Amino acid sequence: MENNYIEKSQEIQKRAWEIVRKSRLVPLWEGIGAKVSLVGSLKIGVLAKHLDIDFHIYTKELKLGESFDIMAQISENLSIKTCQFINSAETQEQCFEWHLTCADAQQEIWQIDIIQIKEGSKYDGYFENICSQIKKEISDEQKETILKLKFETPENIKISGMEYYKAVIQDNIKTFEELQEWRKKHPYTGIIAW
Repeated sequence: MENNYIEKSQEIQKRAWEIVRKSRLVPLWEGIGAKVSLVGSLKIGVLAKHLDIDFHIYTKELKLGESFDIMAQISENLSIKTCQFINSAETQEQCFEWHLTCADAQQEIWQIDIIQIKEGSKYDGYFENICSQIKKEISDEQKETILKLKFETPENIKISGMEYYKAVIQDNIKTFEELQEWRKKHPYTGIIAW
């Protein structure tokens, strides 16, 4: 395919891994006994122009002070621009949500979503299983098609990763026009089951 989308994505992924390394988020969370799990586009290998990194962190309990302490240490290690906390501990999600933005070495802004989930809750392992299924099913050609569609998506149109994956892998969508038609028939409602 033209424009070498795989190469562009690989360069972006290198930058993502540098942010992860610099943040020290993996050793910081593992230091309190948490299980750290990468999910989303970086895990699947289809990170494109939407610069985001998604981690799920599993702990036996949701301790507010402990979570804030770790996030403060992560924030000290990165060029953090914003940090948003959402307490969803009392909902069915049983989680703390952390949404950060930071600048990389090229001064581009990244979004880092760190969701701390209580072990054994409704979504324990849910997204990891979906990522595993997608990685098993996706072909190299489909991966390149997904990257092409992601790079072609205008900045003012928000499309979830799952929409791209389902459209391309399950329904053989090839072009952005086909994707737009597919989305009309499959409206996004939040969490999309695989």
